[in-house]
Amino acid sequence: MLHNPIFRWGVGLSGALVVVAVAHLFLSGTVQLVAYGIAVFDGLMTPLVLKRAARE
Repeated sequence: MLHNPIFRWGVGLSGALVVVAVAHLFLSGTVQLVAYGIAVFDGLMTPLVLKRAARE
């Protein structure tokens, strides 16, 4: 399952979407911006980490 890039990107982007939703609904100011940054990081890094896990 981890060999499928659609699954890996789906996991990464869904996690990022949850972080963005929480930041938009419950946070404000600098904390909200930091949460958006975390969402971008999560959306990009999770698929890469899962790809590496699939190789091993």
